[in-house]
Amino acid sequence: MREIRVCLSPDLYHLYQDPEDLVIVVDILRATSVICTAFEYGIKSVIPVSSISEARAYLHDDNYIVAAERNAKPIDEFIYGNSPFQYMNQDIKGKSLVLTTTNGTNAINLAKKSQLIIGSYINLDALLNFILNHTINNVLIFCSGWKGKVNMEDAIFAGSLSNKLMNSGNFSTKCDSLRISTHLSNLSEGNLYDFLKQSAHRNRLKNLSMENDTKFCLNPSISSENVPMYAGERIKLIKY
Repeated sequence: MREIRVCLSPDLYHLYQDPEDLVIVVDILRATSVICTAFEYGIKSVIPVSSISEARAYLHDDNYIVAAERNAKPIDEFIYGNSPFQYMNQDIKGKSLVLTTTNGTNAINLAKKSQLIIGSYINLDALLNFILNHTINNVLIFCSGWKGKVNMEDAIFAGSLSNKLMNSGNFSTKCDSLRISTHLSNLSEGNLYDFLKQSAHRNRLKNLSMENDTKFCLNPSISSENVPMYAGERIKLIKY
């Protein structure tokens, strides 16, 4: 039987790291939701970079959409930030997105030596299909958190995905982080937005007048059959 685990923070990743695992990177608010949205609107690939200076190097190349965010705020010199609504347009079609964010791109780059896919509520069903039917690996759900700290929204998503995988009968676990995540997911079921009312990042985005981003990422108006996978220094859609 395959094993499933949850890593709740990038600062803990070294304790879980296994190159044989299938790693699902999650940054619900907002990087992995942005990545899934961008693919639905025709982006060709995503290049996750760690620094603003790395992203800046692509600014004057028309083949790239370049986006940067720090501390939940867009960076002035970049047209694109970390809001999924910015990617709901035809201008991105056929281009590559160069993306740097506070948390999500950091987690992706930490785990890129493993088989790595991108998870969000947008492609939750596609993740399940891929994991259950198209891979035999053990699974690690890797939460991006906030600057090394645990956050609720990523943990709850990890719990929701874990519940579905465990209920399939194909997985077992000895991971307490998974048990914590599934408990939170069960408590939040049916009204996730309200459940996160006191959470740090929901309030951080609220203070920046970005609550529509939060609502979309937690309960998206689009769904995807796509699974973005990291390969060859960029994220692309896989065919399976």
